[in-house]
Amino acid sequence: MKSIAFFIYGVVGHLFFLATYAWMAGFVGSLLVRHTIDSPISDPMWRAIAIDLGLILLFALQHSIMARPSFKQVWTRIVPQPLERSTYVYASCVVTILLMWQWRAVGPLVWDVQFPAGKLLLNGLFVAGWFMVPAVSLLINHFDLFGTRQVWLHLRGREYTSLPFRTPGLYARIRHPLYVGWMIAFWATPTMTLGHLVFAAGMTAYIFVAIFFEERNLISHFGQQYEEYRKRVPAFVPRFRANQPDPVKQEPDGRAEQLTIAMERM
Repeated sequence: MKSIAFFIYGVVGHLFFLATYAWMAGFVGSLLVRHTIDSPISDPMWRAIAIDLGLILLFALQHSIMARPSFKQVWTRIVPQPLERSTYVYASCVVTILLMWQWRAVGPLVWDVQFPAGKLLLNGLFVAGWFMVPAVSLLINHFDLFGTRQVWLHLRGREYTSLPFRTPGLYARIRHPLYVGWMIAFWATPTMTLGHLVFAAGMTAYIFVAIFFEERNLISHFGQQYEEYRKRVPAFVPRFRANQPDPVKQEPDGRAEQLTIAMERM
């Protein structure tokens, strides 16, 4: 009975994320939702920016602290191991909803592209960014990233095992395609207000901080293996070379070590 309850908890958490993700796309793109990143201004500029930066900081702290191995070691003494990732997803959704609900618009325009081709390009990039994030997660293991695999294995009475080292698709070209998708989604807009700029810049700053800690953890855990991956593969901008070697095939002992490259915590 407990395993069924765990499974329901995980599946509902996954659906909660998908709903929150769709809501966030509408929030950032000012599409189909009532309160958006550019809703009517209701606060003085200084107060609005202070509130917005505080919301971004809260978002960053929750995502970063709960993703750290040291926190998980303590947290899983309270939360059952199969529910750790799903609980992270629930907490992430809650802080994201709080950010969207309490966001204060800041109105001055930074840029406003009216040229039809430019608008089409930026809107196309916006859509591509929001589709890129889930698409990239499916390249590795979307269901592990959002906790559903963990509760499914628990329901089946099987032990959780780490995913093997793989670099499918974009992971063979850039180390952080998930973060690249997020940044495209945040920055690609024909009309950039100061409030949207604060959001995009704040989230981008969080991404760079998160990458620093994530890669430090990976180097600490996997040592030279991840160092070699970092040397071969750039973080964000791919290097297109003929006959670029497959990072997995370059391992000294030829084994697929247990490494989950998709440690991005958005």
